[in-house]
Amino acid sequence: MYRFKLILGILCLIASHWLYAQESKFYLQGNAASNKIDFQLINNLIVIPVIVNDVELSFIFDSGVTKPILFNILDGFDVLNGDTKETIYLKGLGDGEVVEAVKSKNNILKIGEAVKFNQTIFAVYNTGLDYSPKLGIPIHGIIGYDLFKDFVVEINYSKKHIKLIKHDSYNEKLCKKCEKHPLQFYNNKPYLNVQVTIAHKNIPINVLIDTGASDALWLFEDESKDIVSTNKYFEDFLGYGLNGSLYGKRSKVASLSIGSFELNESLVAFPEGSSIETLRRIKDRNGTIGAEILRRFNLTFDYKNSLVIFKKNATFNKDFSYNKSGIDLEHHGFRVVKDYYYTLDNGRLHFNTDVTEYLTNRPTSENYRLDVKPAFQVVKLRDNSPAKNAGVELGDIILEINGKDVKDFTLQEVIDIFSEKDGKKIKLLVERQNKIFEYAFKLKDMLK
Repeated sequence: MYRFKLILGILCLIASHWLYAQESKFYLQGNAASNKIDFQLINNLIVIPVIVNDVELSFIFDSGVTKPILFNILDGFDVLNGDTKETIYLKGLGDGEVVEAVKSKNNILKIGEAVKFNQTIFAVYNTGLDYSPKLGIPIHGIIGYDLFKDFVVEINYSKKHIKLIKHDSYNEKLCKKCEKHPLQFYNNKPYLNVQVTIAHKNIPINVLIDTGASDALWLFEDESKDIVSTNKYFEDFLGYGLNGSLYGKRSKVASLSIGSFELNESLVAFPEGSSIETLRRIKDRNGTIGAEILRRFNLTFDYKNSLVIFKKNATFNKDFSYNKSGIDLEHHGFRVVKDYYYTLDNGRLHFNTDVTEYLTNRPTSENYRLDVKPAFQVVKLRDNSPAKNAGVELGDIILEINGKDVKDFTLQEVIDIFSEKDGKKIKLLVERQNKIFEYAFKLKDMLK
C-alpha cells in the first residue's frame, strides 16, 4: 500500500508551550461506559469527526501529537474561541523556519458522545499543513493525547472504528492471540521497546508509536548502535513537517519484532539529520513505528496503566509496498470533462460516463454536459524514477491510467495503482498547459 507522506511526528513542539493550567477532562454523556466511533482509513491514517464549538470538522487521530492542532483552512480560524487567542511561534520538523500559530483556550470539543470543555487548541498559519489535497478529503486538524489519557482507547483497524472506554468500566481481556507491552512516556507521547534486524544483527530500539505517521518505520541512523541503512536504498521525499519538507533514504529492514510478532522485510525510512534535529534531542529514542505497521493489528491503549495490547488482524502478513512510479499526487482543484449522451429506443437521453472528452478537445457532439471532477496533480517527482525518465513533469494533471479515466477514482485509488508489482506497465494520459500528452513506463522496485 502507498504510504502517504504525512509525517505527523512533525508536531514535536517546544515543550514549554504545553505547560499551562490543568484542563478539564473528556467525559461520556449519558453515563455510558463506552462509545464507539466509526472512522475513515485513508493512506493508513484514522480520520474522525470532531465538533469544535458546534462546528463539525474532520481530524486525524494521532497518538504522536500532544495538543489539538487546527490547520489554516478555515477563514481566520473563526471556529475558535476568539476571547482567548494569543500568537505564539513553534519549531518542529522540516527545513524551514519557525511558524506562527494561534493558541486558543476554553474551546468545547465533542467526539462521538465524548465532550470536553476548556480545551486549548493550537492553530497554525503554515499552509503546508493543509493536508486536504494530500488525502483527497477535507482535513481540518489533528487530535491525540487528550483522548488517549481520558479513556482506554481501542483502535479496530479491521472494522474501522475506535472505542472510548471509561477507565473504571474497562475489563481487560487478554486473548490467546494478544500481547500486552509496557509503554514509556516522554512529553506525553507513548514509546515502545521493539527489535529490528539489520545486516544480520538484532538491534533493540525504542520507538514512538505514531498513528498519525503513515509510513511503516522511521529509524535515526546511529553507527554506534548499528542502526544504519543497507546499501540497498534510494533517496526520497519523506513528507511535510511543521517547518518544511523532509527527505531521506528509503530501504528495508530484514525484520521488525514486537514481542513474538515478527514482520519480515518491513519498509523503513532514514530521515536526514538536519530535518529531525528536534527528535534527536529525545533521549534513547531511535525512531517511529507508523500506521503502515500499526494497521496490521487491532490495538488497545491504556495510558493510565502505561500499556498497549497488540492483536494481529487479517492484514498482518500483507506484503509491504510503496510508490514505484516516483510520482507524488495531490488533489489540486477541479477539472471539467464532457459526459456525452446516448439515446435509447424510447427517445430518452442518458449520460454515458464511460465516454468523455476533455475540455481541451473540440466537441464532437452537441449532446453532452459539463461535469466537474477532482484534478490529481503531480507535485513531486523522484529523480531517476520511471515516471520522470518517461517525460512526466511537475504540475501535470493525470487524466487516464491504462486507458481508464480517473475522474471517478479517489486519490487513494489512483495512488494504489503506482504501488503495484514490479514491472507493471503504466500508460498515462496527462494534461499540461491545455495540451494532452501520453507517457508509458514500467513500475520499478528500487529495493529489489
